[in-house]
Amino acid sequence: MKPHMAKGSRSRSAVPGRLSGWAPATALLLAVTTSCTGSAPGSGAVVGKPGTAGVGDRLFPALGNGGYDVVHYGLTLDYVPETNHLKGTAVITARATEDLSRFNLDLSGLRVRTTTVQGARAKVACSGDEMLVTPAKTVRNREVFKTVVTYDGTPRTLKDGDGGMEGWIETDDGSTALGQPSGSMTWFPGNHHPSDKATYDTTVTVPKDEDGDPYDVISNGELITEEDKGRTVTRHWRTEEPMASYLAHVSVGCFEIHQGGTDDDVPVYVAIDPDEAEDSADVADLVPEIVDWAGKRFGPYPFSSTGAIVDHLPGLDYALETQTKPYFGEAPEETLLVHELAHQWFGNSVTPREWKDMWLSEGLATYAEWLWEEGRGNRSTTEIFEDFYDGTDAESGGIWAFPPADPPSGGRVFDPPVYGRGAMVVHKLRRAVGDETFFDILRTWTRQHRHGNADTRQFIALCESKSGKDLTALFHTWLFDKKKPSRM
Repeated sequence: MKPHMAKGSRSRSAVPGRLSGWAPATALLLAVTTSCTGSAPGSGAVVGKPGTAGVGDRLFPALGNGGYDVVHYGLTLDYVPETNHLKGTAVITARATEDLSRFNLDLSGLRVRTTTVQGARAKVACSGDEMLVTPAKTVRNREVFKTVVTYDGTPRTLKDGDGGMEGWIETDDGSTALGQPSGSMTWFPGNHHPSDKATYDTTVTVPKDEDGDPYDVISNGELITEEDKGRTVTRHWRTEEPMASYLAHVSVGCFEIHQGGTDDDVPVYVAIDPDEAEDSADVADLVPEIVDWAGKRFGPYPFSSTGAIVDHLPGLDYALETQTKPYFGEAPEETLLVHELAHQWFGNSVTPREWKDMWLSEGLATYAEWLWEEGRGNRSTTEIFEDFYDGTDAESGGIWAFPPADPPSGGRVFDPPVYGRGAMVVHKLRRAVGDETFFDILRTWTRQHRHGNADTRQFIALCESKSGKDLTALFHTWLFDKKKPSRM
């Protein structure tokens, strides 16, 4: 993620117009109740124990659930933009990590109609954003099991801990779903923590408009099928590489579609709202250029397609690295496009294990901007570093508020220290180990943890292993120390 107004400062105003779904909440305790009806378990002895509600993340303790790992989400959605009504069926394939007598799913603000586990009706109880599922039979450790949830309602827009909008957001001609950090629970049930990545099939049916023209539906991955059923159109998108749920995305609206490819023949799919077309004229050409540029520095592009979505959502004031196609609420500046595409390596393929490790995503993506600016013949990375240190860069405000690797709360995880000071850590590392070792570290990092999760401890260990140096003092001073370091 990178805000438009100021890096890390996600101060955003409400979107005028069609925001009837607004429901103020926080990322830790969302003031939305999920309703559940009509499910009952079978009889039999209860064996095993309940999975935990939440994975114990220090910054977002309520997110995610214990006892299982999701392998695949099959999401089938029917959406009517005029009424903002959503009907969904989620087929969740998971592997148990213990004997489970019951388990939790994260879901906010939608009514559950039926739930089955391994084909048998399950008992469901809901409280806040937790959906407690008791299967008819205990799910055994290591068993691959399938949970099917049917649900419907008006998906909500949430106000997260730093004041920004997320979740299901209505636009002037449709809607968009943005999930960082907790918004994905507003449109499908799941294990909504970055540590549990899965593959996705997302199938969305939308009506045609009053002129008989179909709404466009854009999602992650590749478009598999498109079926015109007369009054409706159904599109099926597939994501074959693992994805954290906060990166899952659907945009419904009217878009101009541009398709092409990178030099390495990675398909490029760019969708641009007509209202942003004039100011986004170079986006379709910049996407493959940036992906090719980044691949030479960070390693091979990690997904089977790339692209971007430029919507018309004035007031959003941030962009999000939704997997394979980063989302922009308006025409992006060049460096913003670089930032979100760099996330495809840092954040999407290599995903932070916990939210406190987000500097590994945002700091490295911000440093990619610095590298791009240097490569364009503007300021060098050293000059940018100095401007941040002196406070003369427009985006340097607030970077000394806390150490990048230790945000004080979940609401601060997208604040300036995670971005600007995070990038300064990366630059100090580069200066300490030299360019050859530095870029070897980045390419090794993206190769070793491709499509997985990693944390700060692993990154430091790799840096020391590759450089043969004790970097304890560097990381302590720039990454963990609360006070502003000396310039040296």
